[in-house]
Amino acid sequence: MADDKERFSNGSIGSYAAVGDSFTEGVGDPGPDGVFVGWADRLAVLLSDQRPHDDFRYANLAVRGRLLDQIVAEQVARAIELGPDLVTFCAGGNDILRPGSDPDDVAERYEAAVADLRARVGTVLVCTGFDTRGVPVLRHLRGKIATYTAHVRAIADRHGCPVLDLWSLRSVQDRRAWDADRLHLSPDGHTRIALRAGQVLGLDVPADPDQPWPPEGQRTAAEVRRDNIHWAREYLVPWIGRRLRGESSGDHVEAKRPDLLPLRP
Repeated sequence: MADDKERFSNGSIGSYAAVGDSFTEGVGDPGPDGVFVGWADRLAVLLSDQRPHDDFRYANLAVRGRLLDQIVAEQVARAIELGPDLVTFCAGGNDILRPGSDPDDVAERYEAAVADLRARVGTVLVCTGFDTRGVPVLRHLRGKIATYTAHVRAIADRHGCPVLDLWSLRSVQDRRAWDADRLHLSPDGHTRIALRAGQVLGLDVPADPDQPWPPEGQRTAAEVRRDNIHWAREYLVPWIGRRLRGESSGDHVEAKRPDLLPLRP
C-alpha cells in the first residue's frame, strides 16, 4: 500500500475506468447537464489534478441497476479492453439486496472478476458495502452485507487491492449523506466518498471525508414519522414494484463515458 501511495501521489496514474452500478454511475448527484456526477467523477478530478498538462483520461462504465454478472460481462470486459492504469470495481450490492441471494456465492464470482482485472490492468480498487443499521428495510439485510463486506476485504488481501472501506466511514451514517430515496448518496455523500477514495490512493485531498456535519436541529417524532410515510409511498413501494415486475432502473440506460477520454477538453 505504501508503494501505491507514492505512485499515485507522483501523478503516474494517467487513466482510470470506473466499473459498477448506480453507486458508481453517481445516482443522487445530478449535474447541470442532467447527467449524474458522483464520487467516481469527483475522484477522477482529484487524480487529474496530479497530472501535468491535463493529460488524464477517464471512462465511467457504470450503469444503475446492474447485477454482478452483468457488470462482469459488460463492464469488466470493456475495462480490460481499455487497459487503464486504475480500475475501481464496486459491484454485488444489487445481488445482495435480492431475496434469497447468498453472499458467499456472490463473493466467489466477484473474486473471479477481481483476479481477471488484476492480471490485465494496473491497480484495482475494490469497495465494501455500507453499514445499513440506520436505514429502514435495509437494516434487516445488515448481516448479509457485513458478510459480503468481509469477503471483499479478504479478496483484496489475497489479490493486493486497495480497499475503499465504506462500512467504516462514519460520516455517511448521517441522513444528509443520502438522497431522498435513502438508497443513493446525496451530492455531499458522493463528495465524501471521493475524498475517502483519494485518501486510499495516497492523494492529498482538500478536506477530511469524516469531518463532522454542521449541527442540525432535533426532529420531532411526528416529523420522523411523516418523513418515513412519504419515503415509503414515493420510493419504497415503487422500488418493490420494480422488483416484482422484474424491471431495473437501468433498463435502456447506457454508460455515460464508455471510452477513455480526456477529463477536460
